Amino acid sequence: MTYSDKMLEFIDRAVSPFHAVKEAGEELRKSGFKELSEGEDFKLKKGGKYYVNHHDSSLFAFTLGEEDPLEGDLRVATAHTDFPCLRIKANPDLDSEGYASLNVEVYGGAILNTWLDRPLSIAGRVAVRSEDVLHPKMELIDARRPVLTIPNVAIHINRDVNKGYAINVQKEMLPFAGILPSAMLKDEDKKKKDKKELDKDYFMSFLAKELKVEKEDILAFELCAYNCEKGSYVGINNDFISAPRLDNMTSVVSDLIGITQAGRKKGINVCAIFDHEEIGSKTKQGAGSLALSNLIEKVYMSISKSQTIYKNKLADGLMLSVDVGHAFHPYMGDKYDPVNKAILNSGVAIKEASSQSYATDSKAIGVIMQMLLKEDIPYKVFVNRSGATSGSTLGSIASSFLPMMTVDVGVPLLAMHSARELMGSKDEDSLCELLKVFYSVE
Repeated sequence: MTYSDKMLEFIDRAVSPFHAVKEAGEELRKSGFKELSEGEDFKLKKGGKYYVNHHDSSLFAFTLGEEDPLEGDLRVATAHTDFPCLRIKANPDLDSEGYASLNVEVYGGAILNTWLDRPLSIAGRVAVRSEDVLHPKMELIDARRPVLTIPNVAIHINRDVNKGYAINVQKEMLPFAGILPSAMLKDEDKKKKDKKELDKDYFMSFLAKELKVEKEDILAFELCAYNCEKGSYVGINNDFISAPRLDNMTSVVSDLIGITQAGRKKGINVCAIFDHEEIGSKTKQGAGSLALSNLIEKVYMSISKSQTIYKNKLADGLMLSVDVGHAFHPYMGDKYDPVNKAILNSGVAIKEASSQSYATDSKAIGVIMQMLLKEDIPYKVFVNRSGATSGSTLGSIASSFLPMMTVDVGVPLLAMHSARELMGSKDEDSLCELLKVFYSVE
């Protein structure tokens, strides 16, 4: 099984940030990692492998050198668990002329029209009433089947649909969940039945049934509608991979493969997968928090009582911000730099920006390039076209809290933020090989 095959299997299970963390935890446990609680003292040993679940949608894993974790350097690789999608609002039930629709909002920078006419499912977590007021029962849910869809109207009715039509999110992005019971009644029965009572809590009733709980015990939820189509290889020679959530499960998988398959005699390796990158990272689970710096400081303080060892290690530390990059699209060549561009299957993209939206400097890039060259791993340098901008990543945010040398890398994508994205079928292997070198070279 190739790394790309493993990635596609992971994507199929990682249908929300909560499920991504759950799956990551299971992969780490299989590789001998021990789960620790953030709220307790760490008892660590040389050669130990550990991970911490941070609020269920972020995760930090780390390994200690077998000989001396304090002598070697600190290495950190980051990724993110969230992806553009449709988040279901509180009080979700809507009656749209007999259609059971859901009230949703767009999460992140989604390409809206790609979500139309697709089979969508529902995943996330739900807070359920418990006997302990301070600790509601938290349940993960994944419907694992198409339960929603957002249909287009026919071109005969919307003649401008192919002319850059602007979608009204509150009006036209509401998924259909079914036909309301009252709409199914015969005409003679409609006056006899209580329409409101029949249609009441259509979605919440579904949710309660899926969780096998009482509807009245559901307190709150964080749920998304996700594209439940499976990823697949595409092309005459399987040159491409088309799948949902390539941004950023490609990076989550490579980071996990790196930290589970590599190790060092000295130093400390850290894998940090954050939530909320798509909405700015400024949350308790995001890279714009003290979560990672607190965790790393706690690790060092658990090994050594020195107050300065953690800060000393930051000076020589190295961080990889692992997130997808922009692949060159031949039909839109004027949107790219004429020479600094990445083609699908060209290998790892090293992303540079003088604005520091990609956090890189020449010394850090030199280090990573030597790793790539050492193992003959293909790569390309990506720089935005002058006068244009593209998205930022975790690198510039995380490195402001952890002032370490940082390089932004990732696999190049087409259709980034679409409901279904496209990558080269060889590029995940290149990224995984880089992460293995990153976590192992002495």
